Amino acid sequence: MASAKKTVITDAKIVELYMDHVLENGAVPTSIYKFCKENKLKEEEFYAHFGSFDTIQQSIWSRFFESTLTLLKKNEQYESMTNEERMLTYFFTFFENLTLNRSYVLFALKEHKNSFEGLAQLKGLRKDFKDFTTKLIRERNEEKNLKILKYNEPLFSEGAWLQLLFLLKFWMEDGSPGFEKTDIAIEKSVTTIFQIFENTSLEKIIDFGKFLYKEKFV
Repeated sequence: MASAKKTVITDAKIVELYMDHVLENGAVPTSIYKFCKENKLKEEEFYAHFGSFDTIQQSIWSRFFESTLTLLKKNEQYESMTNEERMLTYFFTFFENLTLNRSYVLFALKEHKNSFEGLAQLKGLRKDFKDFTTKLIRERNEEKNLKILKYNEPLFSEGAWLQLLFLLKFWMEDGSPGFEKTDIAIEKSVTTIFQIFENTSLEKIIDFGKFLYKEKFV
């Protein structure tokens, strides 16, 4: 009789098992030993892919980033988009991915909803996202001949990261159908950050500020 084929253990499989566990139990596994025993894994199989549950959590956010970027690059119009359009498309796609995994995201961030900035699990996402936005602004700078007209890449990427954190909190609290208010916030915030770096009219900034005030405090 042929023996049953052993399931190949991959990063993705362990991530899947981890997410299933936290969603079904409402808590992180109490130990790697118990997690492996429950899922018929050997501890050495776990450690061959991850050093801890913390590294799994960071990996999940990096996967959200990578899957978003992969979808963007499959878009035939991506290469012809302006940098503003690329960032806008990135945000829309990223939050669509989060919506597909909303139960996990809310669990992962529920204790930190008032401040994400120093959250360890977002460390990898922060680096990946800042690299992405730095590349966008660098490409834009290459189109400008005068140094005085070029943008500060670190400042822009940090501003974009803070923007992502704001949108993440907004999305978590958004109760509108289809998260349509988050879509509005994305569009207004992306337009605003580019307007700031273009040194143009403050109308967009004021409009965005009024929107935030109305949605968060009225």
